[in-house]
Amino acid sequence: MARAVKTRRKALNTALAWAVGVLIFFPILWVVVLSFKTEGDAIKTPLEVLTAPWTVESYGVVQERSDYVKHFFNSVVISVGSTLLGLLVAVPAAWSMAFVPSKRTKDILMWMLSTKMLPAVGVLYPIYLLFIQLGLLDTRLGLVVVLMLINLPIIVWMLYTYFREIPGEILEAARMDGAGLREEILYVLTPMAVPGMASTVLLNVILAWNEAFWTLNLTAAKAGPLTAFIASYSSPEGLFYAKLSAASTMAIAPILILGWFSQKQLVRGLTFGAVK
Repeated sequence: MARAVKTRRKALNTALAWAVGVLIFFPILWVVVLSFKTEGDAIKTPLEVLTAPWTVESYGVVQERSDYVKHFFNSVVISVGSTLLGLLVAVPAAWSMAFVPSKRTKDILMWMLSTKMLPAVGVLYPIYLLFIQLGLLDTRLGLVVVLMLINLPIIVWMLYTYFREIPGEILEAARMDGAGLREEILYVLTPMAVPGMASTVLLNVILAWNEAFWTLNLTAAKAGPLTAFIASYSSPEGLFYAKLSAASTMAIAPILILGWFSQKQLVRGLTFGAVK
């Protein structure tokens, strides 16, 4: 009896997990379907959309109208650059909080996390004026700095959590063997925290890749990433659903592929230290 109840519970949990997964993935699937339809078919009822002929016409128009490669390159530079710059700042900060904590360490961490609750539009105007004065408006460097600062609390929090799981005695042994701070972080701490650091990098690349508010407000023609590439397919006359879906599919495909091939590493890093 107990085994039968456990089997039914497992089947129910599996079915529920599949239902949630399909519910989350359905909007992405529907965007992909619309991208292979004409503009006329894309605005029809769902059943008519599914039975309408498939075509790559929208992809051809998107390729002719926009420079996808340039926007893709901008997205790569901005997302990877902001993540690496964030690691450069966050690793020493997380090391200090994890291994040399003070009475205010938890307060500092909570304060850093609270900055994520600040409405972005509340600081847009001063940052916009600052960018104009510094010549950073519509530049990849400007977006790298902004997205690094936006995601820095997440990077610090994740690294702090991973570093806390590493025994401090190992670092003390390294110091006794003559390792300095640089050697301690590079050759002792970093190799032991590779799973956690990898998941931190992947998560922040995804967050930077998907960022739309700052990229749309601080860029124009030169440094616009794929979020700006998608936004260019809305106009005062309305939305071009098929072309917008094609642009969206081309924008999300690289990050979906990255997430698919690195999912094991991501899950391993997110569960790092969860089981002792």
